[in-house]
Amino acid sequence: MHNFESPGDAFRWSELVDQLEGRLDVLAQAFTARVRQIPEYGDSQVTVLEIRDTARETFRRLIQGLRGGPADTARDGLLAFASDLGSKRARAGIPPESLTSAVRLDFSILWADLLEIAAPEDAGLLASRVDQVWRVVDEFATRTHMSYLTERVRMAQEESSIQHEFIARLFNQSTPSAETSAQVGSALGIGPDARCGLVAASGDAGARLRAAATQFGAAQRRQKIFLHESGGNSYLFWPLLSWTPSARPGETRNVPQPPPLVADIPSGYVPEVHGLRGLPAAARTAESLAALLRPSDAGPLSADAAWARFAQQNLQDAGLDLAAQLEEAMEECRGGERDRLRETVQHYLSTGNITATAEQLFCHRNTILNRINRFQELTGIDLTIPAQAARLVVAWA
Repeated sequence: MHNFESPGDAFRWSELVDQLEGRLDVLAQAFTARVRQIPEYGDSQVTVLEIRDTARETFRRLIQGLRGGPADTARDGLLAFASDLGSKRARAGIPPESLTSAVRLDFSILWADLLEIAAPEDAGLLASRVDQVWRVVDEFATRTHMSYLTERVRMAQEESSIQHEFIARLFNQSTPSAETSAQVGSALGIGPDARCGLVAASGDAGARLRAAATQFGAAQRRQKIFLHESGGNSYLFWPLLSWTPSARPGETRNVPQPPPLVADIPSGYVPEVHGLRGLPAAARTAESLAALLRPSDAGPLSADAAWARFAQQNLQDAGLDLAAQLEEAMEECRGGERDRLRETVQHYLSTGNITATAEQLFCHRNTILNRINRFQELTGIDLTIPAQAARLVVAWA
């Protein structure tokens, strides 16, 4: 179907476009009033004056695009203006959904004003021109959104690069200064005294941590998580949104749990770091914990869970092997006595209660007492003395 327009229609359309151009202030005022009602947009850093001036210029360029003909210069100017507008709104922090709502207003306001200035006999002319109006506005809106998204990606990359630089500066100092932690906190958007959790891993587990950081950033809005890589190790840390203070006497302390996305990754884990200045030391602790991981460990390993392994490793490094000493002391055991004694002592160490140990091993409590006495006779270790019992916890870690 072809649309053959009469010279009269073209002349009348030109008249309507001229009238629109004379009403730029009315159009801009209508846009400003409606856009300020959009959530987040109305409370943004974009001032009312800037919104009104930008709206006026937007409608001026849109109206130029409605004149038709070989208006390449007008079209190029409109699209350049749209690109600049999209970048500005991205830098102003306008949410994408708010920008979409604002841009959609252009067509409705422009078309409503056309209907207002048109005469009843212009109905056919407006019907023939609606597609043209929509194409001009839609092209402007599309370019605005493309520019907005491009700027958002550039800003995210720039922010990530800056954050990595500050994080590296923090971790490269054994004891960061208060000034450094304040600068890093400002770059990361968290307080320098914020309490954080941290995990560390290398190899395949480190690769999983890096993947988790990407997934976590895409899935979470409220929680932040940061990645640092150094010396073949990957470190993730995050500010704790809330924490439980140290428990009062007689209460069990509630230790913060790692984010779900790292909960099944074998890694060294420091649940609470008191302020950004403590992160480098916490990273070294987490790295040492990661070195103590065993194939049976299916998730982060904290110092609370691995203190005995820590002690055992340090003693072995110093040339003191408690496990070997125990084995030597129990050499005279025959048959299954060694295994029975060890099983009994380990159960007792976990409960500190003779009756509970007897119930767990389905033995009479006197049997348990006899085994504990026999163990003391062989090793010289009195389980009722904590300092001596601790040797066993470490030896059998």
